[in-house]
Amino acid sequence: MTGRTTGPASALRHAEEVMGTVFSFDVRGGEPATVRRALAEAIDELHRVDEVFSTYREHSQLSRLSRGELTMADCAPEVAEVLALGEAAERLSEGWFSTRYAGRTDPTGIVKGWAVERAARRLAAAGATGVSVNGGGDVQMYGAPGPHRSWRVGVADPLRAGGLAAVVSAAGADGLAVATSGTAERGAHIMDPRTGRPAVTDLVAVTTVGPRLTWADAWATAAFAMGARQALDWLESLPEVEALLITARGEARCTRGLAAWLG
Repeated sequence: MTGRTTGPASALRHAEEVMGTVFSFDVRGGEPATVRRALAEAIDELHRVDEVFSTYREHSQLSRLSRGELTMADCAPEVAEVLALGEAAERLSEGWFSTRYAGRTDPTGIVKGWAVERAARRLAAAGATGVSVNGGGDVQMYGAPGPHRSWRVGVADPLRAGGLAAVVSAAGADGLAVATSGTAERGAHIMDPRTGRPAVTDLVAVTTVGPRLTWADAWATAAFAMGARQALDWLESLPEVEALLITARGEARCTRGLAAWLG
């Protein structure tokens, strides 16, 4: 296990550089040796996922699959799983989410959320009573950090450096995910599947809240590409999903049920 690990197993924290970003773990409770072992396994799995799915590594399974050098049967079973999730996201978003760009297979918009969610589930299954895994700003939470406490996630204000647009609380939820897509951190990197070019919309950020980060991540990406008006109507139609949209003019728009998760 690389990276930085601090604290006893009752409050175990770790930061790991992988998949081009930093994954931060905050794990509470559970049997110490079991939780530490699960953390090591989760980190090893993240590195394996990076090796399989990287679009930057010439010899990753995903790169070789895109070039036709491998068939799906030759790849790790997770490749078929993630691409099937991507196809479902494309269908449910009416094409605004896609894993295909410029003739290449690229599930970047869903694989990180999926990987974070899997890592968090592994720790919860190992007996941790509170789990928060943050992968590059997208967070999956299970349980609680302590008695009468809840996990809370600050949503950065994309138009005001150092400011917060909202604080999401996981109070009352066994599991909650928060994902943000926008241009503040990485510029115009979200693609419009219709054109294959960076999406041009009136939005600067979309934050989605739901039980699973796999879907929250994909929905935030799709909603950003749609633009504020269409995205808000579409997000309202999805079950168990709430969202905050911030426009380039600084207007904040949210789904009707978002207020229940703020605090």
